[in-house]
Amino acid sequence: MRKASGRSRWLIAMPVIAVGLAAATLADACTRVVYHGKDDQVITARSMDWQQDIQSDLWIFPRGMARSGEAGANSIAWKSKYGSVITSAYGVATTDGVNEAGLVANLLWLVESKYPAFDATSKPGLTIAAWGQYVLDNFATVNEAVAALKTEPYTLVTDKVPGQERNATLHLVLSDASGDSAVVEYIDGKQVIHHGRQYPVVTNSPTFDQQLALVAYWQQIGGTVMLPGTNRASDRFARASFYAGALPKFEDPDIAVAAAFSVIRNASVPYGISTPNEPNISSTRWRTVTDHRRKIYFFESALTPNTFWVDLKKLDFSAETGKVKTLSLGADQRNVFAGETSGKFKAAKPFRFLGISGQ
Repeated sequence: MRKASGRSRWLIAMPVIAVGLAAATLADACTRVVYHGKDDQVITARSMDWQQDIQSDLWIFPRGMARSGEAGANSIAWKSKYGSVITSAYGVATTDGVNEAGLVANLLWLVESKYPAFDATSKPGLTIAAWGQYVLDNFATVNEAVAALKTEPYTLVTDKVPGQERNATLHLVLSDASGDSAVVEYIDGKQVIHHGRQYPVVTNSPTFDQQLALVAYWQQIGGTVMLPGTNRASDRFARASFYAGALPKFEDPDIAVAAAFSVIRNASVPYGISTPNEPNISSTRWRTVTDHRRKIYFFESALTPNTFWVDLKKLDFSAETGKVKTLSLGADQRNVFAGETSGKFKAAKPFRFLGISGQ
């Protein structure tokens, strides 16, 4: 068979790319990248892009917390096996975080999501607001989480985003200290899981299988020749994939963290930007980077001058003496912090996860 020319490859790829670009115009934006460094270094970086202030704060949760799926009488219940540090959204959801075993959970928007029907005869309900927390509370590794989620122990349920008329449509992205990754989506009411180290980059629309097709096309072009430069999810996926693969395997962990930050900043959307005819492309509000081996969780707001971090090794996660604590980031995450901030957290009552309307 005659090898396809560059023009032929472009024409073959065009239908897939067109679908991806059309879907990307509908979604709020986020990007997640896993960096595999030297000597088993693993670093996960993500950006949070949103239309307005997502009212985020940092929280420390100890082991032994009683949880509810917040889906009414038919709700899943559990007690946290692992302590975690998380970033909240609207004071009602876990949208990002890492647990003491080094498992990271990131929630990203996926407009194509369609969740299963839920009623009194369904498996116990789990609000999407607690989806990430459920995984952080219960599992130490991606492999362990995937094995459990494949049994579908709950029915995932969603409701409206606070202050908006649209339901939350998200996919869950996992990574751990071994460098393993998983992407959990709900397509046409069915759970779909992509699992393996070969999936270090995730953005929003289109669905992950189509994201993989898009990056395959750009690998043929070669990132040193040309990379897509728009704010669309598909373009951010191609850029992040190229740079994550091109990074040297640094020995110095601080340089490795800086390198991961540089990739996620490259995939960010400039603050205040608007795109004609694409009102849902959103500014990057904040970024997180997790050093899995050193168990350090870095946070960077777009509106403050400093990156700061939490060393999980300094925290008391025990069920007996550990306390729920929060670090208030203020409106638009403009409170300024610097350096290691575990001592800045204040004891607080845990927030209640947003459940189904009327429950």
